[in-house]
Amino acid sequence: MSELILAIDQGTTSSRALIFNRAGQQLGLGQREFKQYYPANGWVEHDGEEIWDTTLSSCLAAIDNAGISASDLACIGISNQRETTLLWDRETGTPVHRAIVWQDRRTSRFCEQLKQQGLEQSVQEKTGLVIDPYFSATKLKWLLDNVDGARRLAEQGRLAFGTVDSFLLWRFTSGESHVTDATNASRTMLFNIHEQCWDQELLSRLEIPSSVLPEIYDSAADFGHSEASLLGASLPITGVLGDQQAAAFGQCCFSAGMAKSTYGTGCFLLLNTGEELVNSQNRLLSTVAYRLQGRPRFAVEGSIFMAGATMQWLRDEMGLIEKASDSEAMARATAEDLSVYLVPAFTGLGAPYWDASARAAIFGMTRDTGARELVTAALMAVCYQTRDLVEAIVADGGQLQKLRVDGGMVKNEFLLQSLADILACEVHRPVVSETTALGAAYVAGLQAGIYQSLSQIETNWQLDQSWSPAQPESWRQARYSGWQDAVRRTLSTDQSQ
Repeated sequence: MSELILAIDQGTTSSRALIFNRAGQQLGLGQREFKQYYPANGWVEHDGEEIWDTTLSSCLAAIDNAGISASDLACIGISNQRETTLLWDRETGTPVHRAIVWQDRRTSRFCEQLKQQGLEQSVQEKTGLVIDPYFSATKLKWLLDNVDGARRLAEQGRLAFGTVDSFLLWRFTSGESHVTDATNASRTMLFNIHEQCWDQELLSRLEIPSSVLPEIYDSAADFGHSEASLLGASLPITGVLGDQQAAAFGQCCFSAGMAKSTYGTGCFLLLNTGEELVNSQNRLLSTVAYRLQGRPRFAVEGSIFMAGATMQWLRDEMGLIEKASDSEAMARATAEDLSVYLVPAFTGLGAPYWDASARAAIFGMTRDTGARELVTAALMAVCYQTRDLVEAIVADGGQLQKLRVDGGMVKNEFLLQSLADILACEVHRPVVSETTALGAAYVAGLQAGIYQSLSQIETNWQLDQSWSPAQPESWRQARYSGWQDAVRRTLSTDQSQ
């Protein structure tokens, strides 16, 4: 039996595919970037066809790069950017509109109306989420209400909704599978996290016909077979996880109390709470970490919208760096008494503020502030925002002693030392940094019989390097107090009162 797994990591700025063996070693890689569309202030869209084309071409490139054929593969696992919303024609498979990306804020006003109607507590109790444009529900309602003919076609059963995983499954199986997994369902604001099913009351309140919804499976399940003509062989798709849950799975955060933080386009910290569903009193999210054999495992999550995306802004819009890796040398050359704070609220602020109306700001500049200071402030903002999340975890009664990190930004060792200093905890970077794709491979391998248990998978995890706090408490508190003051001045009027 083959033990090679094709893992798809469909992200916000690129689609990637990797080949892993049973030991979690990477054998092949394919990656394709795709265009970001910004049709209006605060709006972010992707072309569904570009998502599909780049995913498929990445898979073919990974297979070629590994020097194998598709028939050498045992199965496919999928991880995907969460919350991003697609609506497509069941007969043609063609999206009726561009995908509305998780970063998109177009439904902010509608979310405020839902809050004014007194739905916030009910939504949090049912879904574990807060009412925010971030999640799929209001994006789907916008598509139904604003795309010509969409609501009529949906009510006739002609349209299918899905997050990116569902859309890829539909395309890979030529429309045979309209399915999602519990982790992606838990990010829609339509999923009852207690009952593990779509919530009929929320569907009714948001005027969303249940006919558009995918069926919900475990994270390790038989999701269908890929059409043979696409990759060169028909392959079983046996695992699906939302990208942040996939990263936690790839980091082997299987026990309650284990935490990971991914530093990619955004930053997402997940703390495994095991069988206990923790209802945060400090505006963190309760989410499904994974669901196996019908048994969900839960997590609390803090979501930060801008991490690596801030560095992209410095590179592409401001021209302060040529490539993201330049930021480390610039930060090391910056004076230690940096007083500049950059609050990257380009698309509002996520947890624990959930302020969709906040906008980015820079504080503390002096005449000698230059490119180095702004780049360093952007890196430190990632650390401060992570501290915001940890403070909320602690206020909810949790504790964080070690943090496993991954994502493109963790190559920056200045960032990781600063993270340890600001959080006052150990930061651990694994040998395999492709943890999102690896998590998709692991969960698919479980269903395919390549792995027999989570403990067997756990033996694959290896530490690359760790960082311990090196700064005194006085330094830590002074820096963080400055950040809190900057955030207070950035919050919109409603939030800051």
